[in-house]
Amino acid sequence: MSHSQALSATHHHETPSTCHAETFTGNKGLRLEEALIFEQNTPGLTGVDWSDEKVNDTYLGGVRRKTIDLPGLSEPQVIRHYTRLSQKNYSIDAGLYPLGSCTMKHNPRLNEKVARMFSDIHPLQPTSTVQGAFGVIDELARWLKTLTGMPAVAMTPAAGAHGELCGIMTIKAAHEAKSEGHRTIVLVPESAHGTNPATAALCGYSVQSIPANNRGRVDVAALKAALNSNVAAIMLTNPNTCGLFENDIIEIAKAVHEVGAFFYCDGANFNAIVGKVRPGDLGIDCMHINLHKTFSTPHGGGGPGAGPVVLSEALAPFMPLPYVVTTNTGYEIKEHPTTGLNIGRLKGFHGQMGMFTRALSYMMSHGKDGLKQVAEDAVLNANYIQACLKNDMTAAFEPPCMHEALFDDNFLKGTGVTTLDFAKALIDEGYHPMTMYFPLVVSGALLIEPTECESKETLDQFIGALKYLAGQAKQGNTDFFHEAPRHTPRRRLDETKAARQPVLRWRKS
Repeated sequence: MSHSQALSATHHHETPSTCHAETFTGNKGLRLEEALIFEQNTPGLTGVDWSDEKVNDTYLGGVRRKTIDLPGLSEPQVIRHYTRLSQKNYSIDAGLYPLGSCTMKHNPRLNEKVARMFSDIHPLQPTSTVQGAFGVIDELARWLKTLTGMPAVAMTPAAGAHGELCGIMTIKAAHEAKSEGHRTIVLVPESAHGTNPATAALCGYSVQSIPANNRGRVDVAALKAALNSNVAAIMLTNPNTCGLFENDIIEIAKAVHEVGAFFYCDGANFNAIVGKVRPGDLGIDCMHINLHKTFSTPHGGGGPGAGPVVLSEALAPFMPLPYVVTTNTGYEIKEHPTTGLNIGRLKGFHGQMGMFTRALSYMMSHGKDGLKQVAEDAVLNANYIQACLKNDMTAAFEPPCMHEALFDDNFLKGTGVTTLDFAKALIDEGYHPMTMYFPLVVSGALLIEPTECESKETLDQFIGALKYLAGQAKQGNTDFFHEAPRHTPRRRLDETKAARQPVLRWRKS
């Protein structure tokens, strides 16, 4: 038996006492206890020698601070503190990240090497000195237009939600250009990402929810009944957040267009169909593309991000500035409108160059056939998980699924174990929990997206953990779940209180 097999075989039989013996330091082997940085303060201690500077208060307008109250630490203390904190984070480099509807996939190191090639340019350089950067942006735009079958793409939006804002603003501008300001309604399926109705409301629209049918897809009859001359657009995700392809999408697009409305597609799940289906062929007018989801750029802890928006011929005239144009002498940036149609500027400069280079590196290294295989393998992995767990957990909808497997909480009924309890126990097994309680149309939802990056061996271990936990729940071992997680640096929090009364600032006691 190998060392890894031995660890796997014995892991589930360890007791909390053997795993969590008390130590003098508070450390547990290589899992190091770490105090807040302010609690490590030694006044006057510093890793940097500062020269005394006399500052003119008049120059600062009388607002010079008397103290900045930073903790005193040596350089090794600072390095160790932030290194230890980083080791408490779960990451895609540490293991399978099963979040559904979020596509946490491997970030190839080749992409990082390519991004560093552009690390010393500045957005205020003369355009003649950054022709290569403009060429990268233009080439990435060409790939995005080719993959989606759309004639135009706005590159500047900074993330998915920002892309949604861009798309809905172009739709609003297009209607206003036709003197159709009376269109004040946006239709949103009830399974949609929460940013969809939020974006529509932010742009001044009323949101009307469209129910799902018992197959987890949009109820086409209900949608058609809601369509009228006051509808501006529909915002639909495909594949949807139930992990299912909206196979009535062409009929939906036709019905939407017949009443003069536009079809906005949430492109969060494009990873499931990239290289297989071109959204433009489905009748879609605009769609944002999360480069971090489909094209492997990092989830940057809230940034940096990039959410380009592909646009149909009808919406292309309204795309935001700036954008790259090709001239006889090279590339230029179009920064000033020639008509009154553009929605203006959404972001400083031209977007996230680091994300553009990474995404293009990913596309070019995979090629057309490789990107097609990305979608195929993502769908295969999700269906493998769904099939292997069919006797242990309850699938929310009939198989097959697309890129993510969705389970409800029926397998936990009568056990005294909730979806949250189940997810907390999964942390003890060394996994970040899957997406929980979303989409809202499924009771106690557990949404799992393995992506194409995970091997069968990795999936088998994850599936084994879920089978084990499902078995523990069905055997009535409620204490096992209610006490989880046991093996984390901190135990279970009162999440309601933490959300409503967060402690966001350290104060001296």
